[in-house]
Amino acid sequence: MKNLVPFLILTLCWGGLLSKDSSDLNAIYLIKQQALKKSQVMEHLFQLVEVHGPRLTGSPGFRSAAEWTVQRLQEWGMDNTKLEEWGPYGHGWSYSRFSAHLISHQYEALIGVPLGWTPGTSGPVRGTPLIAPLEKNVQAFISKYKGRLKDAIILAAKIQPVKVAETAYFRRWTKDELDKLATAEQASPDQFDYSDPNLKIPTSGNRRRAYFENAPSWVIDRYRAQRRKRQNRLNKFLTEEGVALVIHPAAKGSGGTVFPPRMGSHNPKDPLPPPAIALTPEHYNRIFRLVDRNLKPEIEVNTTTRFWSDDLNSINVVAELTGTKSPEEVVMIGAHLDTVAPGLGATDNAAGSAVMMEVMRILKATELPLDRTVRIVLWGGEEQGLLGSEAYVNQHFADKNTMELRPEHQKISAYYNLDNGGGRIRGIYLQENEMVRPIFESWLKPFEDMGATTVSIRNTGFTDHVPFDAVGLPGFQFIQDPLEYSTRSHHSNMDTYDRIQPGDLMQASAIIASFVYHTANRTKLLPRKPLPLPPAIPEKLQGEKN
Repeated sequence: MKNLVPFLILTLCWGGLLSKDSSDLNAIYLIKQQALKKSQVMEHLFQLVEVHGPRLTGSPGFRSAAEWTVQRLQEWGMDNTKLEEWGPYGHGWSYSRFSAHLISHQYEALIGVPLGWTPGTSGPVRGTPLIAPLEKNVQAFISKYKGRLKDAIILAAKIQPVKVAETAYFRRWTKDELDKLATAEQASPDQFDYSDPNLKIPTSGNRRRAYFENAPSWVIDRYRAQRRKRQNRLNKFLTEEGVALVIHPAAKGSGGTVFPPRMGSHNPKDPLPPPAIALTPEHYNRIFRLVDRNLKPEIEVNTTTRFWSDDLNSINVVAELTGTKSPEEVVMIGAHLDTVAPGLGATDNAAGSAVMMEVMRILKATELPLDRTVRIVLWGGEEQGLLGSEAYVNQHFADKNTMELRPEHQKISAYYNLDNGGGRIRGIYLQENEMVRPIFESWLKPFEDMGATTVSIRNTGFTDHVPFDAVGLPGFQFIQDPLEYSTRSHHSNMDTYDRIQPGDLMQASAIIASFVYHTANRTKLLPRKPLPLPPAIPEKLQGEKN
C-alpha cells in the first residue's frame, strides 16, 4: 500500500493535466453546427476572389478587399476593427489589358499574363522574337548581347519540356504520408554552413527547403538582397538597351496554366524592367521552335499596366472579440489577404482569409464565452517576404534582430495561421514545441472522424506564423491536404474560385474555431519554447553591403 501512494498521486496529477486540456464537447457541438450547417465561408470567398481579386498589395483590389473585410467584421459586431498601417512598402501595380497573338505561321491566340511590376507596351508590339536566354551570370549576358537588343522581342529562356502528367494533379495526404509527417525528421551530421559568403544554396527540392526553413533570418534577408541586386542589374541593362518586350515561359505550367516568374519590383528605388509577359509552355515552345528554325514567326502583344504610388505604406486588417476575464491576453489568428500579380488568389490565400473570417463569425454567433481576447489579422505584403506580419510583430511584440521585447509579448497565448491552399486540415505543425503536443492531441481528438489526426513536431516555413516563431511566440500552421496547390493553383493564372472545395473550408473553420475557443479559455497561456538569442552574424559578413 505504501508503494501505491506515489503512483496514485502521480495518476491524479496526470489526470488533472489531461482534464485541464480536454475538449469541451458542448462547445464543439455548437461550433460544428455553425461551421457545417450554417456556413458563410463561400460567401466570404466569393467577395474576396470574384469581386475584389486580384489583391496585389498596394493595388486598388487589395485596398477594396481590406475595406470590405473591415465592414463585414463590423457588421458581425467585432471590436476594434481597423486598417492598421505599416511601411514603407512600395508602390502597387495592376493591369487592365493583355492580349498576345501568333500572327504567322498560322494564327493562334496565346495564353499568358503580364509580369507584375512591369510597364505596359504602350500599344501593340509586333515582330519576330530573338532567342536570348537570360543567365544567372548577368555580366556574361551583358557582354554577349550589349548593342544587339534595340527594339527586340526577347525569348528569355530555352525551350521548356512539357511532361505528360503520370499522376493526378489533385491529391490528399495518405495515411502513410501522414504517419511519416508525424515522425521527427532524421538527425543528420550534414549541417548547413550559413557563414559561407558564397551562399552555396542546395538545388534539390527537399534540401533547399530544409536550408531555408532552418536558416537564420539574416541569411534569408541576405539571399533576397543578392537576388534583388542581380535582377536590378539585369533590368537596368535591358531597359537601357531599349528592349521592346521580354517573353518568359511558365516553367512548370501546362495545359493553359501559367506560373510566371518574378521580374519587376514593388520597391520604387529599383530600376524598371522592360514590358514582360509569361506564356504557357506549349505556346512559348511553338514560338521558340519556329524562331530556332529561322522561319521568322511574327507575334503581336499588347499590355496596359499601372503603378500605384500615392501611398507607399500598406495595411493589415485587424479586428477583435474582447475577452471577458483576461481581455489583455490575446489569441491571434491570421492569413494573408494579398495575392501575386497574375491570379485571383483563391487558394493563395483567399481560402485562408475566408476561413479565419468564418472563425470569427462562428465564435460570435455561438455566443460561447471567451476569457481571452481573440484577434484576427489579415496580412498585406506576404508575397514579398512576410512583410505585413513581420512589421506587425516588430511593432507589437519584439525586434527579431535585437530580441528587445515589447510589453505585449507576454500577453500572447498563440498565433494560428492558415496558408497552404484550400485543403482540409489534417493536423498541425508543432514548430518543435514539444510542450504543446499533449494539448493539441487532445484538442484534435473530436475531429478524428473529419480526417484531422496528425501532430507533427516538425517546422514548416514560408508563411506568416514564421515571424511569431522567430521571436519566441507560439506560432502554428495547420497541415492541409495538398489538392492542386503546387500543381495547378499556387501563384498561377488558374488560382480561381472553382479550384476550391467548399467542404474543406467548412471543416477547417470548425477545427480552427475549436482550437481558438480552447486556447482562449485555457487556464494558462500555451507553453513557449525558450526565447531565441539575437541572430549572430559571422564577423566576416558584418557590414556587408547589399
